[in-house]
Amino acid sequence: MNGLASALLSLAHSLFGPGFCPGDWVWATSAAGALVALVPPIGALAVSIIRKGTGNRYDATTLGVFGAIGLVSALVLPWLLSNGVSGVYRAAFAGGKTGLSKNELSSLDSVGGCWVGSQKDYLGGGQSVYDVLFARHGSDIPFFVYLLAFIVLGAGSLLFVMLQGRTAFRRGPKWPSRFFWIPFAAMLVFSVGMEANTALHFWLGFLPFSVLGLIPVAMVGPPPWSVINRSDAPPQRDQEPHRPPQSQLQPRPTPPPPPPPPINKPYPKTALASAPEPPPMAGALAAAPGPIPPPPGSRNAGGSRYRRVKQLGAGGFGTVWQAVDTQLNRTVALKIAHAPDRDTAERMQREARALAVVSHPNCVKVYDLAEEPDGLALVMEYLEGRPLAELVDGQGPLDDVAAGRLWATMAGALAAAHEKGVLHRDIKPSNIVLDPSGLAHLIDFGIARSQGDSKMTATGMMIGTPDFVAPEQAMGSAASPASDAWQLAATISYALSGQPPRGTRETPMAALMAAARAEPVSRLPQRSAHARLLAASLDPEPRRRPTLNAVRREVEGWLSRAGKSADGPVTRVVPRQPGGQLPRR
Repeated sequence: MNGLASALLSLAHSLFGPGFCPGDWVWATSAAGALVALVPPIGALAVSIIRKGTGNRYDATTLGVFGAIGLVSALVLPWLLSNGVSGVYRAAFAGGKTGLSKNELSSLDSVGGCWVGSQKDYLGGGQSVYDVLFARHGSDIPFFVYLLAFIVLGAGSLLFVMLQGRTAFRRGPKWPSRFFWIPFAAMLVFSVGMEANTALHFWLGFLPFSVLGLIPVAMVGPPPWSVINRSDAPPQRDQEPHRPPQSQLQPRPTPPPPPPPPINKPYPKTALASAPEPPPMAGALAAAPGPIPPPPGSRNAGGSRYRRVKQLGAGGFGTVWQAVDTQLNRTVALKIAHAPDRDTAERMQREARALAVVSHPNCVKVYDLAEEPDGLALVMEYLEGRPLAELVDGQGPLDDVAAGRLWATMAGALAAAHEKGVLHRDIKPSNIVLDPSGLAHLIDFGIARSQGDSKMTATGMMIGTPDFVAPEQAMGSAASPASDAWQLAATISYALSGQPPRGTRETPMAALMAAARAEPVSRLPQRSAHARLLAASLDPEPRRRPTLNAVRREVEGWLSRAGKSADGPVTRVVPRQPGGQLPRR
């Protein structure tokens, strides 16, 4: 290793060895530290390139490769080279074999200037780092200078190597960055045997170049969201195993396998007017949707157990009432359809099934499906609070922390629905209610659809709200988890900016045509910390969007780094400035 270290020193001396104070070989030692500082970024760069193809797939092979890269680039090579440089100077001081040329040895024996006499004595004839710090022997520089320098230089170098590792593992769990900073911390401990003066100047060169090492790692960029989504997806089931001949089988029924969770899939772009009825999503109808009451007419006919208190809202589909369940003595919300025809009844039953199958604290709960005297009624949990649209319109946009909590919470609720095979298909600011404690709840699964429920769309009903509809939905393609993710991102963008991401149009048809043309989003909150993730989530191509689980990880990670919890209230607002301008964040 002395041969490699002497070659490194010779290269460093030729690159930067000025003859002024404190000496050319003292400066060459710092230059050698700068060259060694490039080794950990090279390892992080290799990891970044590998993750371009593997994403977050951390199996035994990839973990082994990443662990080996971190061990070699952050521990083995830096330790061997740094201690080798110190060993060359010790050998020169002792008159042993160094690997340096006669001219280099001659210049090494020269006077450096300032406080440095013979550079050979200064760099190779002093105390080790351990002796200076713990044995407190006499040294060329005061003890507090050594102590301060080693603490600052060591801690700073460790910090930036850690950042290099975390940058290499962007858009994924951060724990694999330990493959870099833990070996480097061990390298610092193992380097206490270096000559103290050599170590001081070596780390003076190492620290600034460890900062610069972040640049190439960051320039490579994180893995594409399509790769992240693919690596996050559960493994596909193998092909159906070989079965014995029919004569050997027992005549017993076998239950169908449960459907796999939905994943983002690409969708063909079709003309809006000629779009065919979309095929059912992969998988069967969500299993065990929970107890749903029988069809209308079989129960609660001729009377009502629900005493209405006040009307909460009304729309083209029906009316929502606050009511009291007289049998259980609890407050509920009644959603009563205007026209109790067959299509309406099927839509109400579909919403009841969608809500019954989803069990999440931030999704509104369904209690019953009842026949009221004036129509079919969906009996739901009563949520006292304000819609997000009303809050933003009245008090201004949310700040980054509140919007992050909202995004993470709603992403978790939608992911839970998707795991049960239920798509919402109409996420918008008016369908998110904030209760008095500031917690968000997702409501109105009125156009929700379960997997396999491809035929159930009300005649003339537009799927989604034009300002918040995903491009593929507006073009007539089938909705998907990626469509819900787009609508949620559009809602978060609205919460941060006070306007839909594509801006507003004069008529709903104009807004729908803008969505069908996949017009670029032009009203994103650029000053928000979530701007980049919003832009990725609002990509017109569904397969390039991050999944809801990936979004939740990213946002929760940002909240954690900001020192905020992900489950806090979503009530803090930023007041608008005069002229409608958003304040700087």
